[in-house]
This record gives sequence, structure tokens and C-alpha cells, in this order.
Amino acid sequence: MDSNGQLVVRTLGDFTITWNGKQISGGSRDSQFARLMGILLHYSENGIERGRLEDMLFEDSSSLDPHHMLRSVIYNAKKKLEKVGLPAGSIEFRKGIYCWTEAVPVVEDARVFEKMVREADELEGDERIELYYNAVMHYQGEFLPDQTRHIWVMQEDRRYRKMFCRCMEVLVAWYREKGNFGAMEKLGVYAAKVLPLSDWETVTMEALLGQRKYEEARTLYEKTVDYYLEELGVRPAFAGTNVLDQIASQMENQYSMIDEIQTFLEGEETEEPPGGFLCSLPVFQGIYRILERMISRGGQSVYLMLCTIVNGKGQPMKEGAVLSRLSEELADAICRSVRHSDTVCRYSKNQYLVLLINTTREDCSIIEERINKKFQTDGKRTGVTYHLTSVDGKFL
Repeated sequence: MDSNGQLVVRTLGDFTITWNGKQISGGSRDSQFARLMGILLHYSENGIERGRLEDMLFEDSSSLDPHHMLRSVIYNAKKKLEKVGLPAGSIEFRKGIYCWTEAVPVVEDARVFEKMVREADELEGDERIELYYNAVMHYQGEFLPDQTRHIWVMQEDRRYRKMFCRCMEVLVAWYREKGNFGAMEKLGVYAAKVLPLSDWETVTMEALLGQRKYEEARTLYEKTVDYYLEELGVRPAFAGTNVLDQIASQMENQYSMIDEIQTFLEGEETEEPPGGFLCSLPVFQGIYRILERMISRGGQSVYLMLCTIVNGKGQPMKEGAVLSRLSEELADAICRSVRHSDTVCRYSKNQYLVLLINTTREDCSIIEERINKKFQTDGKRTGVTYHLTSVDGKFL
């Protein structure tokens, strides 16, 4: 495309401008040059009115003379463009409208994506599905990802996301109807990659179930819940017993003897791990519910302990590399402080849950002291707070 004198612009998932095989660089991807080029090239077909361009470029500026600021930005941009061999008049100003010159055609991925979606909307049958699929594969992620704090960028990003999601919904429904779960799985994996933290993993899980890959579906579910907790500090919207129940209800195996089944349930673990059993949140939830039923029959004493990492002021820590390191250290300290029969899981970036079985209130205090001794922090500026409740719901 470059050899034909076209300016190739990528705005989905990244921001790059390529001319004659070379990328045009203008410093930071959120610099005034990058922002100006993003606007002019995105609206290269019809141009953009000067006042609107000033609003978009200087929305966070308190300058009393935006006209002067714009002239300065335009002047500097022209100099940079001339250095890479683009025509001196690449940026034009006609009748109050700033335009990109027609002498240098622009091919922008976002506009190509939108054109493909619009064309697919007018088609039917296999042709429509094929074009929707091509459009989805053309979508590479959020619009101008380094400039998402700007209003116009957020608006365009939201518009393109809606188009992508609409295409995905049509394709998923089509593959589901045709029973093409292999293609559906690949589609779900791709969507989760280009739009992470958007619940597209559910498409992959459904496709895995359709292919009877039950263990893979369960593993993906658990990894996804952990990933959302790591990145957002919350569980994904789809997390709940309905997904787990669907997976469990469809898990089937060939006829086996009970000793073979027991070997499968035990897994491949050959050595007894030290301390408590560290598991994912869905597994922890299942164990908790089983214990609730056991208590109703046998009257066992079980406590739920919440361990929270706090800063020097006693406030929960929120973000950062230090918290990530401390979280790993706390998990190790907890597992080495509880018994082999106790269960541990991470609930959020700064919190862990512990199920203490056949334990007294006094034993819980001893366990807290063990954790504190094993949990080493820098200069004691951070620490751990503990909250206890009995599994029968009595708060202590």
C-alpha cells in the first residue's frame, strides 16, 4: 500500500503512521503532534472545522488564544512531515476547514473496519457472515489507546466497540446454530485478546463445552476469575454458580472402576504440599458450601478468616508493584501458618480468605501471630489486619 503513495494509519489497538515503508514518529503518542495527526487523518475525508479542532486539541488547556496555539501546532507539524518526505502542503486550510491533502490518500484501519461492517449489514447469508468475520479480524483493539483520556477519542472508541460487539454477537449465534464450536472457540479467544476484561471468555467456555472439553472449560473459568481479580480487584460479571453448574452438569467420562476414578480425583500430585491448600476462588466457594452442610450435621467449628494487607496508616493498600510482591509473600505466610486441612484463596489484590476447620477462637489468635511472624514487611510500614466470622454467620 505504501508503494502507491498512500499514508497507512493504524488507530485500532495502536497508533502508527506509515509512509513509504517508514513509520512517522512525533515523540509521545499523546503529544500535540500525535493528537493533531490522529484527528486530521481520522477526518481526512471531509476535514474538520477550526473551532472544533481547537476544542479537541486543547480541551484541557486554559489558553486565552487557541487560534495562536493551533497555528503553532500546525506549523511544527508541517515541518516534521516535510522531513519524512511528505508534501509541504499536506495540511491544508480552506474556508475555515482544516483538511489533509488529497494528493496523499489515507488508508485508516478504523474507517476500513466501519466500511466492512456497513457493507455486511446490507448482505444476507454466508456473504454477510464472511464479511462480519473479516471485520472482526480487522478490529485490533481500542481506538487510539494512548489518547483515551480525550473526549472525542472515548466517543469514537465506544462507537467502534459497539460495532465489534454487534458483529461478534451475529457470528457467535451463527456458529452456535451450525454447531461449529471450533470456529466459535477461536473467535472467543481472539475477542478476549483484542478487548480484554470484557467477558468474551464466556464465548470460549461455551465453545469448549460444545466440544466436550469440560476440564478445559473449568480451567479457563478459574483462570479468568483469577485474572479479573488481579487486574480489576473484582470478579467478572459472568462469575457465578450458573456457569460452574453448566460446566459440572456436562462433565462426562467413560465408564471406569472406582480406583481409577479416585486416582483421577487425586490428580498428579506426588508429594504432600506443606501447609494449607491454596486454591482458586470458585474452588474455595465450593469447599465453603460443603462445609456449611457438614456443620449442620456434625456441629464442627469452622472459622472464615479475612486477611487484608494495610499500609502504615492501617488503610488497605490499593495498587502497585509493592502490593503484588506483598500479596505473594502473604500467601506463603498464610499457607505455612495453617494446617494441611485448612483452605486458602486470594479474594482480591490485597485480601486472602482462609477456612480454618475444627478450630477454636483461641487457635485463630495463635494463627494470626504465626502469620505476622512469617510475613516480613519493609520497615514494618505495612501489615495485616484480620477479621473473623464463624461459618454459621456469627460475627466476632
